[in-house]
Amino acid sequence: MTDAIYIEDLSYSYDDHPALNEVGLSVRKGEIYGLLGPNGGGKTTLFRILSTHTRPQSGVVRILGSDVTSQANEIRRQVGVVFQHPGLDPKLRVGENLRHHGWLYGLAGRLLEARIEDLLRAFRIEDRRSDLVETLSGGLQRRVELAKSMIHSPELLIFDEPSTGLDPGARLTFWKDLERLRSDDGVTVVLTTHFLEEAERCDRIGLMSQGQVIAEGTPFDLRKGLGEKVLSIRARDPETLRDALAEDVGIEGTVVEGVIRIPDVDDDDDRVAEVYRRFSDRIDSVTLARPTLEDVFVAKTGRGFEVGGNDG
Repeated sequence: MTDAIYIEDLSYSYDDHPALNEVGLSVRKGEIYGLLGPNGGGKTTLFRILSTHTRPQSGVVRILGSDVTSQANEIRRQVGVVFQHPGLDPKLRVGENLRHHGWLYGLAGRLLEARIEDLLRAFRIEDRRSDLVETLSGGLQRRVELAKSMIHSPELLIFDEPSTGLDPGARLTFWKDLERLRSDDGVTVVLTTHFLEEAERCDRIGLMSQGQVIAEGTPFDLRKGLGEKVLSIRARDPETLRDALAEDVGIEGTVVEGVIRIPDVDDDDDRVAEVYRRFSDRIDSVTLARPTLEDVFVAKTGRGFEVGGNDG
């Protein structure tokens, strides 16, 4: 079965700054796939290429079997795109936004009106048809964005940071809509995100850092790769203690934001007691917990999962 998205050796640079460096990944049809990474990891550049806004400089990118460089128009007819910043006209009413977007895809007359009715009902915004978009809450606007992206019945939806600016309740509703589109309509969903909890809801994720996909798999499998637990140690001088742990006990750890993180530890690991017995006077606190996707990022990069600045 053809992948919804296939990428091989994709690279892209802005002047002398590489934003993507030989990226390779595949997205299966009918799954929700997340591109997870801190800002500056390359997610935005990859999104622009997948949405046919930017042409790749090198490598292979196929979407629904079509080449993104030579068959961009064909791809646009099969893909729905939702940008991070609102793409609705705030001075138009909800129904008018959907109608104008349908015209762009050659839809008109009864067919278009029936499609609008179906989408208003599917996203529970029938009673908002005549409301100006600027009067809607962020969550309601996001539902209208979803309806708009589905006006031409695409096989694939691509989102850039879909939950940015939404409160927790609106974020939960938004995800229920995505999961319904996948389960009921067979739509493949690809999204970029820097929210760790959002990535946990994806079927699979590609973890990005500095323009590369450093790990790919289900959230469970990626976390499982770090073992049962991660030991976190807070100390007044974490770098010195990390070196002592490696030399005296044979435990390799990584210092991130003043915390020593040690993967692949379990409740019965004798090393935990040994660490506390030998270094208790240098330790402020010890925590043993199941690994998170942030722990995966730290293990793969040696850096913390920092959010802020501009994405690449």
